[in-house]
Amino acid sequence: ALCENLAKNEYQLAVLNFANPDMVGHTGDMKAAIKAVETIDAQLKRVIETANKHGYRSLIIADHGNADCMIKEDGSPHTAHTTALVPAIVVNHPDDITLHDGILADVSPTLLKLMGVEQPKEMTGKPLF
Repeated sequence: ALCENLAKNEYQLAVLNFANPDMVGHTGDMKAAIKAVETIDAQLKRVIETANKHGYRSLIIADHGNADCMIKEDGSPHTAHTTALVPAIVVNHPDDITLHDGILADVSPTLLKLMGVEQPKEMTGKPLF
């Protein structure tokens, strides 16, 4: 439904959470995690292609790792969030921007800057570019 709605150009902002890898990551089931990530790859490709076609900018980001580490050193399942750094990727920005490392508080200021909206002084985060 998101792709169809993006095609209508009615949104200023659409936020989508692909929870599959996180939820499956908590099970410790490697095969399920691989399937979840492959499914998300295909769906994210579809969303980004549609967004690009209709002039949207996209920010791809995660709030934590999980499916990136499925097995502990002792061979047992790893079912908790990881502390791995997660990438932030901007797609379809007209300028050649480079994102710097940041924290979760920087996500909303980054979205506002991408949208051309002034950041409220109450927000303590900084845009990632």
